Amino acid sequence: MAKEFSQRTPSLIALRTSRFFLACLAVTLISCNEKKAAETHEEEKSQTEVALTESQYKTIGIETGVVEDRNLNKIIKANGYTTVPPQNSAEVSTLIGGTVKDIFVLEGTFVNKGKVLATIQNLEVIEMQEDYHSATANIEYLQLEYNRQKTLSDENVNPRKVFQEVKAKLAAERARAQAAKNKLDALHVSTKGSTSVVPIVAPISGYVGKISIAKGAFANTGVSLFEVVDNSQMHLDLNVYEKDLGSISVGQIIDFVLTNQSNKSIKGKIFGINKSFSNESKTVAVHAKIDPQDAKGLISGMYVSANINITNATVPALPKDAVVRNADKYFVFMQEEGHAEEEQDHKAADKEAAGKAESHGNEIHFKAIEVIPGTTDLGFTEVKFVNQIPENAKIVTKGAFYLLSAMKGGGEHEH
Repeated sequence: MAKEFSQRTPSLIALRTSRFFLACLAVTLISCNEKKAAETHEEEKSQTEVALTESQYKTIGIETGVVEDRNLNKIIKANGYTTVPPQNSAEVSTLIGGTVKDIFVLEGTFVNKGKVLATIQNLEVIEMQEDYHSATANIEYLQLEYNRQKTLSDENVNPRKVFQEVKAKLAAERARAQAAKNKLDALHVSTKGSTSVVPIVAPISGYVGKISIAKGAFANTGVSLFEVVDNSQMHLDLNVYEKDLGSISVGQIIDFVLTNQSNKSIKGKIFGINKSFSNESKTVAVHAKIDPQDAKGLISGMYVSANINITNATVPALPKDAVVRNADKYFVFMQEEGHAEEEQDHKAADKEAAGKAESHGNEIHFKAIEVIPGTTDLGFTEVKFVNQIPENAKIVTKGAFYLLSAMKGGGEHEH
């Protein structure tokens, strides 16, 4: 029995030693895993948080606020240019060729409808006037002969054939006189007297644009001599993409600025939408009317950037400077409460252990919160938080871009 006990003792001791080693190994592994998890958590935390000292906070000028409900307009951005309706723009030409005799206007001059812009000379006009005078003289004679022959025909004195011949000649001369008069009227030449001068008149009221003739030059028919534009009916042609067409309708208000000029905002109102694509970029022309008072000083062909106001809704919003962009995500920074006291306790313990006496002040912590931005209007941007945040959380409204730079070493500011 003693011998059997003595044989079992080393085995029991070895078994117990093995169990103790496994237990120690398990504890060590658990401790390592916890340490790695803590390190991972700290690393993730460092990528979403930034801390400032009180002096840095004041130097940067950090300002905080809360999310507010704001009445914002949803807008669609579009580019285009100013233009005038076809009936308010004219290319002035002549119906008959001739040598330019006089030019009475300069580019930029305002002219009323019917104003003589220039004159040309053409001897064919004299022939037209002679045709008219000859035809009217023949009409007087034939009218008397017509009356005499009608009386004789009614009394059966002369054959009715003679009366019909006089009647036909009278009708022919009347037609010739009317044709000559129509030609002279189209050329704005009087039927009285005899002249070779043809006036070139303004067909509409407006400002003289490009002048394409010179004194003494020959003016050909069908060639533009003057351009006259009436800017009082100025409107916009905006290019709207296919994806936005469903939100566009007649009557919507737009705000636009001149791309190459001051940032003064001018209002307009949509009055027409094309029913076909205008070019390969898959855009449709949307026409907006401008108030005549606001159209003063505008010239056809100016490029504009416009915001088409779609809806008006109350949404949670922050000042637009509070929203920053990093890569393809958007963030705001929330000030974390309670970190200052906790950090100070840790610092005090560390300093006491290390024997340090220097004081650096409290640290203020900020955490990056992902958001989805929406409409921007009147300096505010609609925000939707990816994760819920505490009620009345303090959000950085000024200095957010600096915090992003400090946290990630750079970023893009969302305007």
